[in-house]
Parts: sequence; structure tokens; C-alpha cells
Amino acid sequence: MLKASDIMTTDVATIRGSATVAEAVKLMKFKQLRALIVETRTGQDAYGIVTQNDVVTKVVAYGKDPATMRVYEIMTKPCIVVNPDLGVEYVARLFANTGIRVAPVIQGDLLGIISESDILYKGDFVENPKLPLLQREFKRALEEANQISENFGATSAESLKAWELVDELEAEAAYTEGVKLPDPTAFQQFCDRYPEVLHVRHDQLVASSGGAVPAGVS
Repeated sequence: MLKASDIMTTDVATIRGSATVAEAVKLMKFKQLRALIVETRTGQDAYGIVTQNDVVTKVVAYGKDPATMRVYEIMTKPCIVVNPDLGVEYVARLFANTGIRVAPVIQGDLLGIISESDILYKGDFVENPKLPLLQREFKRALEEANQISENFGATSAESLKAWELVDELEAEAAYTEGVKLPDPTAFQQFCDRYPEVLHVRHDQLVASSGGAVPAGVS
């Protein structure tokens, strides 16, 4: 799966919050950009962002003078940032959930900027859509978990680890598709066949929590 760092634009234009909107527009036109990242002033300061939409809806729409307005008056700060290791599908979901169209890619320092256009033109969602990939991984993991259980025993460490992966993949596939988990899940069906598995997992939870059973776990 592609990550944000694989498709981001590394040529990022920055601007000071004290710059005028007219200067920001001039830089946008020169660089042919839809957004500029607002520079930080100190190590504890947050990055900001100013977009074409900010200029249009907050300046042009009200007839304000861009030569006297400052970037800090129309920017968003702190802005939503993206980790370079975040999968592209989750960047797209972040955009969908927040309504933004562009975000800086930051890991300590400003590494790049990622936008809807990057996702659309540089992503591999046409060739490798995530849901079918997850479904294939789930099917393969399910087959392997059943085989491992037969070879090592249902309550073996190898088996429990394999079924943990099955459970995670089934949950991630359901989340990606936007549906509820099936009832029962593959792991629940496995536990119905081997009830002792639940007792072993319970003992492991107790041991890992220092003897205190987490709330909601029986």
C-alpha cells in the first residue's frame, strides 16, 4: 500500500503569517499552487495553512483589500497534518472526515504537502484498491490460522497469534467497507469449536495486566 510519502509533493512553498494576502496570492500564482504552508516561528509553534479557498471566501467575497490584510487573518492554524507513513487510503479518509483538500506532511520537520490531486493522479487505488486486497489477505490468513491450529493445537501460542491476525484483518476490512462485522466473526466461530481458547486468552490477559482483568473482559 502506498504511503503519504510516496505521493506527496516535496516542493513546498511557505510564507510568513505576517505577509500580506497579496503576497500570498502572488506566490500562489508564480508557483501555480492551491495552498501555502505558514511557517512556524519557534520550536513550539504550530504550522498553519492558507488556501485559495481562504482567499476567495474570506477576502474576495467581502471586497477586502489583499494588500492590507495579513495571512494570519485568514489562515488555519494549527492545521491538520499528515504523517509520512500514513497509508494513502487513510489520508483520503482523513480528507473525507474533515472536509480538507490539502495538508502538510510533517514528521518533526515539514517534508512535503499532499492534496486530493496527489491522491487522484499518483495513487494506485485503480490498480490496487484496498478492500479487495484486505479481503484476499483475510482469506489467506484464515486458511493459515486453521492450518496452524491443526499442526500446533488450538491453544498454542502460534495458533493464538495467527487468529489474532485474522481478527484484525476482518475488523479492518469491515471498517474499510463501512459495514458491521459479521456475527459470528471467524474468530468467534473458531472459539465455538474450541471453547478452551477463550480460557487461555483470559489467562493471558490477566497475566499481561498484572493480575487485574481489564474492564469488560470476562
